[in-house]
Amino acid sequence: MSSTSEVGHAKNVANLQKITQQVSTYNLYNPPVGDITIAGLQALYNDANAKLTEVGDKRSANKNAIVARQTAFENLSSTCTSIINLLEIVGLPQGTLNQARSLTQTIQGSARKSNTPVEEGKEAPKTASTSRQSFTSKAENFGLLLQMLSTLPAYAPNEDNIKLQNLNTYHDSLQATTFAVDQTESELNTKIIERDKILYAEETGVYAISLKIKKYVKSLYGATSPEYTTVSAIEFTNRK
Repeated sequence: MSSTSEVGHAKNVANLQKITQQVSTYNLYNPPVGDITIAGLQALYNDANAKLTEVGDKRSANKNAIVARQTAFENLSSTCTSIINLLEIVGLPQGTLNQARSLTQTIQGSARKSNTPVEEGKEAPKTASTSRQSFTSKAENFGLLLQMLSTLPAYAPNEDNIKLQNLNTYHDSLQATTFAVDQTESELNTKIIERDKILYAEETGVYAISLKIKKYVKSLYGATSPEYTTVSAIEFTNRK
């Protein structure tokens, strides 16, 4: 998404309101184009400000989903260890036990590589997709382990947390939290695109409009006028 910081986006919107208030005090300000009239600028500000709020809401939802996913996966490694410990004492064939151990090692190995949650929907580092795949992989491999357990009559734990029915419920929660992260990230990305169009579209975005305002004031009052000096000092940042 846009490389401009979140502070930069908010500053552009705030400065749109500031420059609108400034030019509204100029007696000569009466542009022939609707997009830089006072009414047009106020409408643009309202739209841009609303879109910032929407992005903030979606970002919060995405962060909450990431935390929920991290919490859901916290006990996965220890749960797998408990399962293996039981399998080792119920007299399974060595090949079956090795298969269960292999799945567990894959799950726990992925867990060790991704202890820190990655905030999707931002300009994530290159490891973001790896992290997402890691959570998905852990859930998938845990599902395979549960499928194996369902075929083993010897797997009959007394502990509630590793009973097969409860493990299946836990697996469902892992999948649900992973889906929630992907869904909220997609929604966030869509709102970021919408925000960037309002702020940075080539002809109609806040940045482009700010240039039009300044050019119009310059044409009215001149390059050395205090009116132009005042509005030209109101800074807007284009995305890079």
